[in-house]
Amino acid sequence: MPLTVITQEQFADKTWRRASSYAFAAPSNILPVVLSELAKLVPAMPLGFVKAGDQFQLVAITSLQPGSNLFVAPDGKWIGEYIPSFLQTYPFRLVKSQEREENVLCFDTDSGLLNSDGEGEAFFDGSEPSTIIKTLLGVLSEYESGRIVTQRLVDALQVAELIQPWPLNLQQGEQTLPVEGLFRIDEAALNALPDDEILTLRQAGALPLTYAQLFSTNQLAMLSKAAEIQARIREQLKNLAGSQVQSVVDSGFRMSADETFKF
Repeated sequence: MPLTVITQEQFADKTWRRASSYAFAAPSNILPVVLSELAKLVPAMPLGFVKAGDQFQLVAITSLQPGSNLFVAPDGKWIGEYIPSFLQTYPFRLVKSQEREENVLCFDTDSGLLNSDGEGEAFFDGSEPSTIIKTLLGVLSEYESGRIVTQRLVDALQVAELIQPWPLNLQQGEQTLPVEGLFRIDEAALNALPDDEILTLRQAGALPLTYAQLFSTNQLAMLSKAAEIQARIREQLKNLAGSQVQSVVDSGFRMSADETFKF
């Protein structure tokens, strides 16, 4: 994703369009998530951890196969019950500046949503960012604050040595392939923690995240269900009209009640 810092010099005469589908997320089998959305995530999809450098990161799992997101239908619709916050501000991202100790608002210039013809949403209103850009900046700043809090809790779980490799397998035809790179909470290690270490995690606020990940493992079945629905949709696409294909989608997962991007 080529991100360009939004400056008046480069974007004053440009506009942008909102994404009309989630096709951009189709290759993402994991998505970063934050503490504030756990209550909606746990019943919707499995949560796990991936390692980035020396740290673990909390993620939602949309497929056990890299490059595949089972929650994005062939027409780009999201067919799960909840859309992770990370996707709802696309094609904008907040990125730490290399020159300054602050975050800067960036735009994915490969998104196909940047306009030079004046149609769409403006980036600037005169010399000031437009109202919607200010709103976006606020939403992304709040998300970044949540990310920092979430990471602090994940770090506490890592220090307690509760995050361990997740032994998962992916069935491809007659082959059973091990899934690498995903981690989970080791429930046995959690139960064996001394009382003082449990108290430390509770005081840090890390226990809700711990149990959320454990409870969410039941949603691995959602991935199997989603895979079945995807296969049915693709088969139906060969033979049925668009309206009939939609009925196939609705017969399994349904679209979230709110299909719009919230700024």
